[in-house]
Amino acid sequence: MNFLKALIVVVFALAPVVAIAETYLLMAEEDGCVWCDKWDEEISHIYPKTAEGRTAPLRRYELHDETPQVAFERLVHFTPTFILVQDGVEVGRIEGYPGEDFFWGLLGIMFERAKIPLDQTG
Repeated sequence: MNFLKALIVVVFALAPVVAIAETYLLMAEEDGCVWCDKWDEEISHIYPKTAEGRTAPLRRYELHDETPQVAFERLVHFTPTFILVQDGVEVGRIEGYPGEDFFWGLLGIMFERAKIPLDQTG
């Protein structure tokens, strides 16, 4: 029995550790932002139901409030700005809202460049 316990411990110790990366889409917004409102009208209700939304759930922050704990590549100056974050590090960015068709295309490119596979379940 002790041999079996020791064997199990060794197997788990030598097995590769699979880390689950925390991935999300951070939206910087501000009061009065017409393009933020347009995004909300066209995309916000759809986003959580998509593969992108399941892979990188949306988090929002007010541009002029406390900055989230993210290692940004550069400061955020425009709203809306969509930042793809993986393990606290920016891995992609869309500045502004170019409309529904362009948004989805640019978002897909961000996922590809960051090598983040989309959650195809659901």
